[in-house]
Order: sequence, then structure tokens, then C-alpha cells
Amino acid sequence: MAPMHDPATHAAFASGQECAAFAAALMQARQTILPKRLGEPGPTSAQLAHIVAGAAHAPDHGQLLPWRLVQVPAAARPALAEAFAQALQERDALATPEQLAQAREKAFRSPVLLLVVVDLLCGDPEIEAAERMVSAGCAVQNLLLMATALGFGSALTSGKALSSAPLRTLFGLASSQQALCFVNIGTVVAPKRARFRPSPDAYFSVLQAPPPTAS
Repeated sequence: MAPMHDPATHAAFASGQECAAFAAALMQARQTILPKRLGEPGPTSAQLAHIVAGAAHAPDHGQLLPWRLVQVPAAARPALAEAFAQALQERDALATPEQLAQAREKAFRSPVLLLVVVDLLCGDPEIEAAERMVSAGCAVQNLLLMATALGFGSALTSGKALSSAPLRTLFGLASSQQALCFVNIGTVVAPKRARFRPSPDAYFSVLQAPPPTAS
């Protein structure tokens, strides 16, 4: 290993420290901003391309690409609104007009709306569903961090409508595919207080080696 007083080594170390500091700041800056707090302007086409490209760097055992992203543009929001309303009616035949209107309204929140879809059976059958979900989760986190880096707020939204027949039909999902969540991205129009984050000692531990057995 080159000594630290070597100029090239020192520069690389300093660069690494700067990258680590930036990464820490970026992760600490990311927070969930509800869709009702996200408004225009949304990401430009170039900015959205950068955000989406970040997903490609997620871990992907076997290079299955078991997830995909589907944007819901403004022209398709009414169709999504109807899918939300139909899904509610399927769950509750007595849903009021006001409740149906609230369900429809959710389709029009946030300038950018992406559906995350996971395929639990594509490619190598030996790669379990849990690994595919982890890959999708990492891809989503990359999206959120890139959106944060570009100055936008973001949130994940889900709900019972994701597994409904109207929504699955709208997005043409195969039987092996699961709608995981929506990613909402836009400009923060109503900031919120940062939430408490757990300290590492709340979730980090070290496996203790078992005592040696008597021979």
C-alpha cells in the first residue's frame, strides 16, 4: 500500500472522505414528504432521466432485473383515478361518493408518479422472491436519494388498491408480477420537521462466537 504522504494517495483519501461526507449528508437529508406536500415544478425530462438511471445501480443477483418502473403521465392520471375508485368499490360496496372522490384524487398528487413492479418468477427460479424484493428496495432508495440530490421531495405510497384487479389490469401485470409501491416526486411546497432517526445501537449487533467445545 502506498504511504499516506504520497500525493496521489493523499488526494484519493481526501476524495474518499469528501464522497463519504456527501453520501452521509444526502442520506440524512432524505425524508418522506407526503404527496399532498409535493407540487410543481417537477423534475425536467433530463432530471427524471438521472433519477431513473440511479435505479440501475441496485444490487441484482443473477442480473434478473426483477423490477421495473412505470411512469403515470398526466394523460393517464384519469385512468388511474378510476382504477383507484373501482378498487375501493370492490372492497366496500357502500363507499360514499365523497370516499370515491377522495380515492380518485390520490391519482393527481405529485408532479411525477412512478409505479414500482416486481416480478417474483422471471429468470433463474433459484433466486428467491426475497432477493428480488431487496433488489427493488435498493433501486427505490437510489431513486429517492437521486431525487433528494437534485433538490426534490419524494415519498413512497402504497395501499390495498395495489393488489386490486382494476389496477393490475390498467398496468397489464402478469400473474408473477406484484405492484410494490408508487414513488412520488416533486417540489416541496410545505416542509415538515425532520423525523427522529434510530441510533445504530438500536439495530446493530455483533454475533458472538460460540465457546469452543471440549475435545
